[in-house]
Amino acid sequence: MRKSHPVRRAVLATAATVSGVVLLLTLKPASDPASAEAGAVAPPPGAGRQSAQGGSAAAASGTVTGDAARTQYGTVQVRLTVAGGRITRAEAVQAPKGGHSDEVTAMAVPKLNQEAVAAGGADIDAVSGATYTSAGYKQSLQSALDKLGAAKGPAATPPSAPAQGARTVTGAVARTQYGPVQVRITVSGGRITRAEAVQAPKGGLSDQKTAMAVPKLDQEAVAAGSAAIDAVSGATYTSEGYRQSLQSALDQAGG
Repeated sequence: MRKSHPVRRAVLATAATVSGVVLLLTLKPASDPASAEAGAVAPPPGAGRQSAQGGSAAAASGTVTGDAARTQYGTVQVRLTVAGGRITRAEAVQAPKGGHSDEVTAMAVPKLNQEAVAAGGADIDAVSGATYTSAGYKQSLQSALDKLGAAKGPAATPPSAPAQGARTVTGAVARTQYGPVQVRITVSGGRITRAEAVQAPKGGLSDQKTAMAVPKLDQEAVAAGSAAIDAVSGATYTSEGYRQSLQSALDQAGG
């Protein structure tokens, strides 16, 4: 009595087939490899722009070593540390050595390091008595800047013409066992842009220690932006006097 009518069975079979086809069509895009790959790779709006900006920031920070520059008295090679597009440290990883070159290098390189940080580029003056070393230093320095994609460097203000709003302050004289130390700094935008010792121990062995230590202390003061700098080995008293006078200058400058 309950035999199914042939027409009814046909209708049911057709409906089941249609439902199956619809289901397959619905699922197919999700299993399509091309569609799945596109969905996985497609970045959110603005992602490409953020990545490019990140790449630019990375290029403006880091440590890079310039090409070795050959001079008449030996090789000069400069390494830079850059943060936020600004040189924060410069050092010569190679410099002329042996005989008189040792004295010239000890006198000139710290000054060149300081000038590179203060100038923010390779537009620095040669050190008197070290013409060849200075030329090699500038050549390697420019090479390092080129590698950083900052050949011109940040805008720099020559020491002889301080930027508008810059202040030059001289700290109090610090008395040491070997003589007085007094530091003068130039501050612009709340940052030390130049530091120099206007007084330092002199006479006899003190002349050599001052020539060796003071340029390093000047460089450290600019790089650190404060009086929290390390003492130079072999010049403990001069270093301590330098820091005292530097702190005095910072106090006067409101730093």
